[in-house]
Amino acid sequence: MSTPSVSGNEAAVAALAEETARSWGVETVRDDTSVRLEVRGRDPGATVALVSHLDVVPPGAGWTRDPFAPVVDGTRLYGRGSGDAKASVAAMMYAARDVVDTGGLDAGRLLVILGYGEETKHSTMDRAVEAAGGIDAAVVGEPTNLDVATAQRGLMMVDLVAEGDQRHAGYASADGEFRNAALLLARDLLELDHLFDGRSHPVLGKTTATPTMLEAGVGRNVTPPVARAVLDVRSTPDWTHEEIAQVLQHSLASSVVITSRRLVPCETPAGSRLLKAALRVRPEARVFGSPTCSDWVSLRQADTIKCGPGTSRRSHTPDEYVDLPEVSAARRFYADLVRAYLASAVILSEAKGA
Repeated sequence: MSTPSVSGNEAAVAALAEETARSWGVETVRDDTSVRLEVRGRDPGATVALVSHLDVVPPGAGWTRDPFAPVVDGTRLYGRGSGDAKASVAAMMYAARDVVDTGGLDAGRLLVILGYGEETKHSTMDRAVEAAGGIDAAVVGEPTNLDVATAQRGLMMVDLVAEGDQRHAGYASADGEFRNAALLLARDLLELDHLFDGRSHPVLGKTTATPTMLEAGVGRNVTPPVARAVLDVRSTPDWTHEEIAQVLQHSLASSVVITSRRLVPCETPAGSRLLKAALRVRPEARVFGSPTCSDWVSLRQADTIKCGPGTSRRSHTPDEYVDLPEVSAARRFYADLVRAYLASAVILSEAKGA
């Protein structure tokens, strides 16, 4: 944490992660996609990956302490990235060390994949996963209070553009065919609450479209010729992004411009062996749906859950902190889960071969 790693400047912390893992005797690769730790079992088998990110958001204002000088106060560790997501990074790395130090793996493979740019464009994880080879199951390390997310909302970014007539505001009501772009946009925004009511995901609920930025006006006494809004659309697996775009285009008078649709929603597959193993290892964990995006989007083909120390409500905030006992619990959870999942994979393989 004392090595700043705001998105785009992860090189120093990546080098530190590589050096640390190598000093433990863990096979490690660092390239332009990620830092990857690998523990191979004595026999071939399934591959399970522990996945998180090394970058953090900028500190911003409002801190009462140096965001890059981590301080322990009681059981709390303060600093930028403490919860999102360097607690997960540390717990995953130490879990790999613990696996090595306690005799390694009988069969299968453990990967720890630490990516870059997750807080901005999720720019490297697709390539990191490809470089790692086949992954059967994955745990995405994000702050969940060590509860288990089995679904994650996707994200679309949409621009709405309403076009009207520019007039002197004093004459606006006298022009019969006059169109005020601000009012046209406002009517569309009022429609958003109900556009996606027809489908509701059992874990995530309904898809939402939230206006986050508004822009209109050329002067205080001039009606705006154009009014714009940015929509943050949090999607669920019940709607494809193509369907969402069609609903917006057919329902609203404003022009609809999709600026990003890559971050699709994700969910743990039915009958997930990883989820069963996770709940055996941590039976007190709550199963829930996550409203925020993560590198899960790069692991959709694997049996995946999201689970890590800390709470996402403290992510990106001033005086961000994580509870250290939870980090220690995450370290144990990850190591135990890896062993439990790989053992179940061996049993399944033997049953199929019988």
